[in-house]
Amino acid sequence: MNYIKQCIPANTCLLFALLIVCALPGVAQTTIPIETRHNALVLQADAQKNLAIIYFGRKLSSPEEYAHIPAVYKQPGDYTGVLNSAYTPSGSRSLLEPAISVSHADGNNSLDLRYVSHNVTKVDADVSLTTVLLKDPVYDFQVTLYYKTYFRDDVVEQWSVVKHREKGNVLLHKYASANLYLKAEGGFWLTQYHGDWAKEMQPEESKVTHGIKTLDSKLGTRANLFMPSVFMVSFNKPATEDEGTVLYGSLEYSGNFRTDLELDYQDNLKIISGINNYASVYTLKPNEEFETPAFLYTLSGTGKGTASRNMHNWARQYKLLDGKGTRLTLLNNWEATYFDFNENKLFELLKDTKKLGVDMFLLDDGWFANKYPRNGDVAGLGDWEENKSKLPNGISSLVREAQANGVKFGIWIEPEMVNPKSNLYEKHPDWVVKQPKRDEYYFRNQLVLDLSNPKVQDFVFGVVDDLFTKNPDLAYIKWDCNAVIYNAYSATLGNQSHFYIEYMRGLYKVLEKIRGKYPTVPMMLCSGGGGRVDYAALKYFTEFWPSDNTDPLERIYIQWQNSYFYPAITSSNHVTDWGKQPIKFRTDVAMMGKLGFDIVIKHLSDNDLKYVQQAVKTYNGIKQVIWQGDQYRLANPAEGSLASMQYVNAAKTSAVMFNFLVNNRYGQGSKFPIRLKGLEAARHYRIRELNVYPGTSSTIDPSKTYTGEFLMTIGFNPDVNARRTSVILEIESVSK
Repeated sequence: MNYIKQCIPANTCLLFALLIVCALPGVAQTTIPIETRHNALVLQADAQKNLAIIYFGRKLSSPEEYAHIPAVYKQPGDYTGVLNSAYTPSGSRSLLEPAISVSHADGNNSLDLRYVSHNVTKVDADVSLTTVLLKDPVYDFQVTLYYKTYFRDDVVEQWSVVKHREKGNVLLHKYASANLYLKAEGGFWLTQYHGDWAKEMQPEESKVTHGIKTLDSKLGTRANLFMPSVFMVSFNKPATEDEGTVLYGSLEYSGNFRTDLELDYQDNLKIISGINNYASVYTLKPNEEFETPAFLYTLSGTGKGTASRNMHNWARQYKLLDGKGTRLTLLNNWEATYFDFNENKLFELLKDTKKLGVDMFLLDDGWFANKYPRNGDVAGLGDWEENKSKLPNGISSLVREAQANGVKFGIWIEPEMVNPKSNLYEKHPDWVVKQPKRDEYYFRNQLVLDLSNPKVQDFVFGVVDDLFTKNPDLAYIKWDCNAVIYNAYSATLGNQSHFYIEYMRGLYKVLEKIRGKYPTVPMMLCSGGGGRVDYAALKYFTEFWPSDNTDPLERIYIQWQNSYFYPAITSSNHVTDWGKQPIKFRTDVAMMGKLGFDIVIKHLSDNDLKYVQQAVKTYNGIKQVIWQGDQYRLANPAEGSLASMQYVNAAKTSAVMFNFLVNNRYGQGSKFPIRLKGLEAARHYRIRELNVYPGTSSTIDPSKTYTGEFLMTIGFNPDVNARRTSVILEIESVSK
């Protein structure tokens, strides 16, 4: 072996991974720092080519010093030599949870992965891709690790590709996307989420203890219903908005997921995330590649707020469909009519859409099926022809009427699902996910169509394609997904262990095909609420529905938790009749994202109507700040009587601040000023109140000006109290 006498960085510009070969007595090692603007994930292969994670944290200015990191830790001995493996295999030396577990073609269950080579490709000035090839020294089996780094936003996407050339099939028992290894002197705190229908995104924070904590889903669809795939890990102490080190993680996958967090006997934390291997042993043929979904993460050394803004910026720039574009405000008919409507009723609602001033009318569930009419949720799902009794002139008449009223028209579908009481079920029982030897079991009176079947994929694509073929001016799709998978079985799939994986592959094929033909049509990702939101799905959808619970007080909390991971432009928020709050409170809450209405316009009082009409106009003037601005959480509703959220444009010349009373006990309100964030200290700003209800006056003096320093150091009191439960403030830069 040839040794180099000193460490020399191969390339130190931007976020290129660096190859550093160090000569130490009896040791040859390859160190690979994968850097973003503030952070470094450092891999190192030792003389035996074991690839380990030796560091993940704030990057060093001298990359050659990364090689010295392992020597400064004096923790208990590693009995295996692979505790901090970059991608932990099973069956050889590892004693803890593996990232990958296999049975070779000869039946051997052991796997050993050694470093072979790595490569760095610079995609553009901001993005780089590092690939690391690992191979088993005995079997012709390899894993390639991919690290896609987004320098500016400190974001990493990590995934793996598994391949072999053995003489027969290999069984993959576990196949994670990523394997991280973290150190923290003071331990770790996990923030995870749980929920149910109308109770989405309920947070829980706890100190990570020894053993394994698993976050997972086995639902097949609506994977996030009970446990979302997003989480946070704080280092040393629970992070706050502006202080502490915190890692945000999320799997970009819409099906069954699994994340294992294992605190080992050295008090270090291993995080392994990927597709849930539950009931999903995968048979990998020779030369076939198995590619895992990406695990997304960002690390912040300055609290949760920075991590959120990193993820928001990254999502708008790189992941969301039309993340830098616009969105349509709308009026939905669901709570106005439910299933009980006809053409005349809808024509009146189209007039109300114009009166309200929003962009579009959205027709919800109940417009289809004839043999088994869709007059409730017990029948018709799967039969996507217009109901002749309700719509004798079809959808096209509604599209034309919308155009005549100067608004757009959108429609609800749930194409993955079927009611047993439907023509589709009778014609194609083999298209339905159900065990042939088990009783059918229903979720919302429906079953799931088998998207692992190419014929079903064509059918689901055809539902969308037929609508647009017949109605080219259709402007919007609300795509629902209400059922989970019971009795998982495909009538056409040879290997049932592949079912959950092939279902998701089928779904993504359909969505790819839809976007190939209709690349710009806005689509809402709805799954009885936020049951399917993730960044793999949001490649195809412009927005998502956080919850069917539209009580504005509840929505403050649900939207607040979603804001840690998803930017405001993705959040569809509708004003409805849920809750006891006045129309101003309901509307103001919905404006913290993509605004919509689901109310009966003719039931509004004159002042309520004037208010919502003006609110829509106001929203159109500030929506770009909300959608594209930096988001700052100022007052946490879970920690006091107020909720306060602020959005600031990139130039720091304009901001919007939402303030709500969330505690109705006597005397509650904004007793202290709220410190703003994200402004420019030397600038002067004028503050005025928006969305003032007709017949009332604001208590905010718009003639006064304040420096950004004052507003961020002392703060500003929005004067929230029992008479002013909702206050929106506009903060504008002025010349002084």
